[in-house]
Amino acid sequence: MGKGQFKTVALLALLSGLLVVIGYSLYGPSGAVMGLGIAAVTNFGSWFYSDKIALNAYKAQPVSRAQAPAIYNMVERLAERAQIPMPGVYVVPGAAANAFATGRDPEHAAVAVTEGIVKALSEEELEAVLAHELTHIINRDTLTQAVAATIGGAIAFLAQMLQYSMFFGGNRNREGGGANPIAMMATIFLAPMAATIIQMGISRTREFAADAGAAKLTGNPRALASALKRLEASAQRMPMDANPAFEPLLIVNALPQQMFRSLFSTHPSTDDRVARLLEIEQTQLAGSAVSFNR
Repeated sequence: MGKGQFKTVALLALLSGLLVVIGYSLYGPSGAVMGLGIAAVTNFGSWFYSDKIALNAYKAQPVSRAQAPAIYNMVERLAERAQIPMPGVYVVPGAAANAFATGRDPEHAAVAVTEGIVKALSEEELEAVLAHELTHIINRDTLTQAVAATIGGAIAFLAQMLQYSMFFGGNRNREGGGANPIAMMATIFLAPMAATIIQMGISRTREFAADAGAAKLTGNPRALASALKRLEASAQRMPMDANPAFEPLLIVNALPQQMFRSLFSTHPSTDDRVARLLEIEQTQLAGSAVSFNR
């Protein structure tokens, strides 16, 4: 297991552990078992249904070659180049410009683009974005991100339950002991925040690798760099109405980055991503020059 994979597994384990902690805060030892059960069910459910969960969250609609020939042919060409099965192709209604991939493995994967991104990007830029998403499929990042998003959503839901429990005076667990109000308050406010930070860590370990994979797949790092700049500018003008739990799946943040929000961003900064892509371009050009001189 590589360093990045180990980090991802450790962070997913932390997310699952948060569910156990919240369950204990709600119902004591029996709640901890409940939290462990929820973690197991959500992990399995998001593994098996990861493609459907994300696609439904964004109201993505499947399209055929006849309905969207340009996008479909582009995905097909890139999938053949990457030597992976053809993923499902979906379109998300709306003018916001974004894209994502999902699915538990390359055999059960889907790529989705918004209507807005098709209008906002050139053909080369859109191809680079799709190559980025296909790299997520190749690396099985789609499964990891879907599992993290599903567990994060469960944590937010249980924290809300705990808040209602305190509001209505349910401060005793099923074993008859009184719940620690300080611990309960800390759980209500800190658990969702911790889940977000962990999701951020998982996502950031994946985005740079997907950018590099797209640069290799297309041979055109500058096209993705240009696309990322356009997409960030588009998010400033027209934020995407997105479920925060699934934002790590998107190629760029759905909402513009404000000062405090950027502290919890699930994506590296666009400037950092662009800088790395331009470094890759220089490496590719140097490699081409060496091959030519031979």
